Order: sequence, then structure tokens, then C-alpha cells
Amino acid sequence: MSASAKESSLKDVLPWRDLYRQEMNCQIIHDSIHFRDGWTREYLLRDGPVTVGYGSVAVAGPWKDKPTIYEFHVPPPSRGRMFELFEALLAASGAAAIETQSNDPTLGVLIHVFAREVASESILFHDRVTTHYPPPMGAVLRPVVPADAGRISDEHLDAQTGWVLEMEEKVVATGGILFHYNRPYGDIYMSVAERLRRRGLGGYLVQELKRVCYENGHVPAARCNPTNVPSRKTLQNAGFVPCGHILVGVFAR
Repeated sequence: MSASAKESSLKDVLPWRDLYRQEMNCQIIHDSIHFRDGWTREYLLRDGPVTVGYGSVAVAGPWKDKPTIYEFHVPPPSRGRMFELFEALLAASGAAAIETQSNDPTLGVLIHVFAREVASESILFHDRVTTHYPPPMGAVLRPVVPADAGRISDEHLDAQTGWVLEMEEKVVATGGILFHYNRPYGDIYMSVAERLRRRGLGGYLVQELKRVCYENGHVPAARCNPTNVPSRKTLQNAGFVPCGHILVGVFAR
């Protein structure tokens, strides 16, 4: 039987995506791209006359000039044909690149077979350890209010934050939880004023944002640039454990 890929509607692909999301069972960084109008092209994969999976190609935003395969899923009974099905998707889509999580059971393997110049864009973390750091002397974590804008700016911190860590009436760190991806996962971010780094403020802030995440029925996750050693250490100190990478690569033509 011959493998093929046919451009299809998101509606036709969604049942296959449900299987993919169940198998991933983690934060999926590119989950929301499917629902951004004009950002993606969807393909159903066939082995002979039988539909056996799907593939997704990002074609807008950061991928406007570089069509990029970012999801490819074939359930286990059909994975003996995974390479042929991926080649069919490549031929049908004309994709130039691939971007995937290394913990993806299909694309995490295929990127090393078909792509070159493979590199890590981000380290992915999941929560595995509960820490119990006491608050730094006089520190108070609270939701941001409009009056904080000037004090946040004075410390060159993120103006779009959701939470602030305050000490002696000064904002010393900011952070929050993003839900750009698949719920119940919440992506934790934070920043500490440069003059106050290496004092444990970041670890405490991440710990408390994890707590807020769980208290609201979500599961904390995080990521950071592979070269950002201070952020990596802060996440690990707060109980996050590395679980994968965002990998990018281009196809040889």
C-alpha cells in the first residue's frame, strides 16, 4: 500500500489530535496554533485507502516564510509505516523545517532522521518536587495592581506581569502563569531585579506561583533558553525537573 497525505480541514483532524494530546499527557507548546486563523495547514495521512493519522504545518507568524511541520501523529498500530507517512507529508506540504518537543514519541524521533542543523530552542520542565522555602524577610507576594507600574519600570521588570514580590515597599520580582497552551498546564515565568539576584527570591517566587497554579486547578510547567543558566537553576531549585527540549531543524533539499 502507498502512503499519502491530503490537505484537510481542522474539523477532520481534531479527533486524531485528541489521541495525540492523550498520548503526550504534558504541556504542548504549539497547541494553540491550530485555532489561529490562517496559521496552519492540516493534513490527513493515509496508508492505502485507510486514514491513519494527521500532520500539521505552521505557515504564519514566525513561520510565515518557512513552512514548518510541528505536529505529526500516527497511533501505535500504524507506526511501522511512520517513515513512509512522514515522507508523504513532506512531499504534499513542501515544508522547509520541523519544530517539535523532544518528548513527542513521533516527531521527537523523526527530526533526527530527516532534518539537519537540529538545535534546542528551549528546555522544557515539569514539576516533580515540592519545596518549602520560607518567604524572604519582609517579602509579600500579591497580584499586580495599576499603581505598581512605576515601581516595576524602575527595576526594568516585566510590565505585563500578573504577580509582584514586594519588599520594603519596593517591587523586587515579577512573575505569572500563562495559558497559551493546553490546559490544565500553566506556564510559569518570572524575573528578579538585577540588583537583588542570587538571594533566593526567584526560587521562592516560582515555588509560590506553583502553589497558586495548583490551588486554581492547574498543573505548573516551565521552559527556559538552554543558555540561561540562572533561570535553569532557579527552576530546578523550585522543584522543576527537565523533561525535554523544543527542537528545531531544517530539511535537506
